[in-house]
Amino acid sequence: MIRFTFAAVPFAIAGLATPLAAEEVGYGPRPGYLIDRMEEGPLKEKLAGCMGQTPARSDFSIGHRGAPLLFPEHTVESNKAAARMGAGILECDVTFTKDHELVCRHAQNDLHTTTDILASDLAGTCVTPFSPAEGETEATAECRTSEITLAEFRTLTGKMDAANTSATTVEEYMDGTANWRTDLYAVEGGTLMTHAESIKLFRDLGAKFTPELKSPAVEMPHDGFSQEDYAQKMIDEYKAAGVPASDVWPQSFNLDDVLYWIENEPEFGAQAVYLDDRYDVEGFDYMDPATFEPSMQELADQGVNYIAPPMWMLVTLEGDEIVPSPYATAASEAGLNIITWTLERSGPLTGGGGWYFQSVADTIDTDADYFTMLHALHDKVGVVGVFSDWPATVTYYANCMGLD
Repeated sequence: MIRFTFAAVPFAIAGLATPLAAEEVGYGPRPGYLIDRMEEGPLKEKLAGCMGQTPARSDFSIGHRGAPLLFPEHTVESNKAAARMGAGILECDVTFTKDHELVCRHAQNDLHTTTDILASDLAGTCVTPFSPAEGETEATAECRTSEITLAEFRTLTGKMDAANTSATTVEEYMDGTANWRTDLYAVEGGTLMTHAESIKLFRDLGAKFTPELKSPAVEMPHDGFSQEDYAQKMIDEYKAAGVPASDVWPQSFNLDDVLYWIENEPEFGAQAVYLDDRYDVEGFDYMDPATFEPSMQELADQGVNYIAPPMWMLVTLEGDEIVPSPYATAASEAGLNIITWTLERSGPLTGGGGWYFQSVADTIDTDADYFTMLHALHDKVGVVGVFSDWPATVTYYANCMGLD
């Protein structure tokens, strides 16, 4: 049987007294639920045979913004949940405030969907005030961390990332959580964090770090704060905290950020992760290496050691079998370590899995296929880490397969 070991751990934003102990890591019911729904076969037999294993932290399991399937993302509560599910690496998406302090938010301009700002005294700072839906026009709002100071940021609370675009009131607009998520753990509001506080928290939870430098929503330099200043400040906060570079995987979709770290902070740059969103570039085809610019080998020659595309770019179908894509093959041949995103973000898979499963949608028809995809990514592609919105699934798989 699965061990349910979500033990309570005393916490204050200043930190835990001791790191989260191994016996306090647990899976909860979801991995077993998914295994029960799998088709009979070797993979189900293997995973079912691990039901009695002792849960253990694994660096293969990466908390994507914490555990936002059920908890408000980038909050203390979300990351504590991810750590308790065995995520060995936790993520702070890093952006900056008006006074250039670093905070954890998925985007500089997402406060209207991830916090209570529209219902607070800071609503007047939003670059696009709330506008209700009318006729065929959807409700809109846009609120940025760059419009408020750190002190003001600290007055906000986190909520589930969602918006009801058919809303006619602020209250309706903020109440847009998908029916397969929940507001149960957001009722009292999630605790927001600065980047420095996330370092303290993750270390106290016994996890490692993968901060992502987010693209600014404002023109850079911003009041004298350059992109290079921004990239350097993120690294400086790890150095100030005494965190070894070997425990940090800094990320960016901006290749120039990755190259900056490689050149100016080589110890941290050795594990810098190039988040690949070239699927948005006209002419790019993940099935045709001739369209990759720069090529995988050119990236490796520039010192890039890690690349992280979305899951669907790494796989394709041969009949009903999920196999590595030409993109995955090219990355492996160039010696690049591959990390991918994001498992458990698609909701129910009965409709094919949506964007994250688009290249293999014809074989995706049940939630059990989260394990089908995960196994293909590990066994066929050879990924070294998987971001997940619910890390217990990846942790269970990693423990079963003997992945540290």
